[in-house]
Amino acid sequence: MIEGRAALIFPRTTRRQLLVGTRGLTFSAFAIAMLAGRPSLAAESTATSDDIELLGTALVLEHQAIAAYQIGAESGLLQKPVLDTARQFQSDHKKHAELVSGAIAKLGGKPLPMRKITEYGVPADKLKTQADVLRFAAELEHGAALAYISTIPFFGDRELAKAAATILGTETIHWAVLRNALGENPDAAPFIG
Repeated sequence: MIEGRAALIFPRTTRRQLLVGTRGLTFSAFAIAMLAGRPSLAAESTATSDDIELLGTALVLEHQAIAAYQIGAESGLLQKPVLDTARQFQSDHKKHAELVSGAIAKLGGKPLPMRKITEYGVPADKLKTQADVLRFAAELEHGAALAYISTIPFFGDRELAKAAATILGTETIHWAVLRNALGENPDAAPFIG
């Protein structure tokens, strides 16, 4: 299912198309975790306004992931160990959102605040079982990995690109853990796509 949607979302795009075309997607994008240890990044940065827009889009997508995990956690469908994992993954996305917000501000932009959880398009009415929640979360994480792969080359600031690439690993680990919880092969393919 995600492969078909991903092909529509991530055809070979231009940087401009990526900036304006990802606002309504149902996946987390990327967190710039390395920025936490780089307080002077903005001063030494070669970031462009497009980089700030890419980070803004990432922030919206991180907010969407936070909302999705919140809805899953509150659904009553998740058993204890799965619920703990969902909360951990949500915590990761909260940290990502905080770091991305900080990077946007350091680069002179204004980060968007998180909206109401129900405003992020999570199909709560379609989540009827634990497996439904896990499958939806796996699609989010797979989409996040695709977003990293598609976005990294478009950063003008190579430090931001490197930072985004480090988070790609986190998103793929989340995806693998969720696939494993579904009883699926955690290593779905030799390449993400």
